[in-house]
Amino acid sequence: MQWAPIGSEPVPPPLPPTRVDFTGNRSEFRKLVTKGAMLELVTFGFYRFWLVTDIRRHLWTNTAVDGDAAEYTGRAKELLVGFLFALAILMPIYLAYFLVGIEFERWQGFASTPLFIAFYAFGQFAIFRARRYRLTRTVWRGVRFWMDGSGWAYSLRAMLWGVLVFLTLGLALPWREAALERYKMQHTHYGDLTGDFEGDGWTFFKRGWWLWLLSPIALLIFPLAPFFYAEFKAREWRWWLDGIRIGGVSLSSRLPHDAFYGLYWKVIGWWVLLTTAFAAYMGGGAFLVVTLTGVTAEEAFGAGNAAKSIPMVVMMVIGYFALALAVNIVMRVYLQRDLWAKVLETVEVHNIAAAADVRGSGKLASALGEGFADGLDVAGF
Repeated sequence: MQWAPIGSEPVPPPLPPTRVDFTGNRSEFRKLVTKGAMLELVTFGFYRFWLVTDIRRHLWTNTAVDGDAAEYTGRAKELLVGFLFALAILMPIYLAYFLVGIEFERWQGFASTPLFIAFYAFGQFAIFRARRYRLTRTVWRGVRFWMDGSGWAYSLRAMLWGVLVFLTLGLALPWREAALERYKMQHTHYGDLTGDFEGDGWTFFKRGWWLWLLSPIALLIFPLAPFFYAEFKAREWRWWLDGIRIGGVSLSSRLPHDAFYGLYWKVIGWWVLLTTAFAAYMGGGAFLVVTLTGVTAEEAFGAGNAAKSIPMVVMMVIGYFALALAVNIVMRVYLQRDLWAKVLETVEVHNIAAAADVRGSGKLASALGEGFADGLDVAGF
């Protein structure tokens, strides 16, 4: 019998990377957002908290890593309460600016600057805290993600980097994204594993510097703008995924640079189709009003004939809400569900075994940040 010296045992080869699987049914998601959009309409937007919760639950539970699906444990009532608390804080700011505008009209322009700064600071705070809320409601293999760190410290960093981006005409944007993402990931945890972000601004800059140079052309020639934005977002997604670390676990992505072209152009196509239908609807409604009333268009829609134009106003309001409803559905199907699925099909998880023995840790975060995000219209899904 031969004995091998200690430490000479062969090292097992590393396990192959693990794919991320998304099994969500597209027609089921479309029905979910269609029903939700209609309920948003009849509840004057308050159903959005239940719809957002249902969307996240659909996306999370149909996303599986190494055969185990994630779980979203957030509740709509938490979002509603967080929004009401945030609204109670934001409303005095809106009211103060309104009163300044009435009483001191000459100060209104000056007051806009501190108002913008305050809202920008609140917006960055909301982005950090909303992410913190979503993470603490995300569970995988029975262990919850969580975050620590300060939302106001993040907001200050974002504001300082924002000034630098403004002064450099956007050139410093890659370094801003890297610094802010590093702060978020270094305060992100999965159980007792701590996150990190290894992406750097220079790598991001090299991937998209030519987009920065050609962006003025895209702004002048509108048909080019969606291509530029889709190209930028695809490169940003891949750079972001390649930099994520959780303990010894890392991600990589094979997302091609043209991955989102089809999605953005489908949204634009639907937008053109829906606005054309709305214009035809309004034109048909105007023709019908003129025909039934037996008066000329000038008389029916003149400034002094408010009573005769009421049917047209009613038709316009109905058409506008129908248009908003349809656009909402299109955006959520293509730019939430389809984008999510397209990104995940390119993601690989490396060294998943490092997440095998994880102890639960962290506490649940309040939904106040998510409420701020809703109140300032900076919410994410």
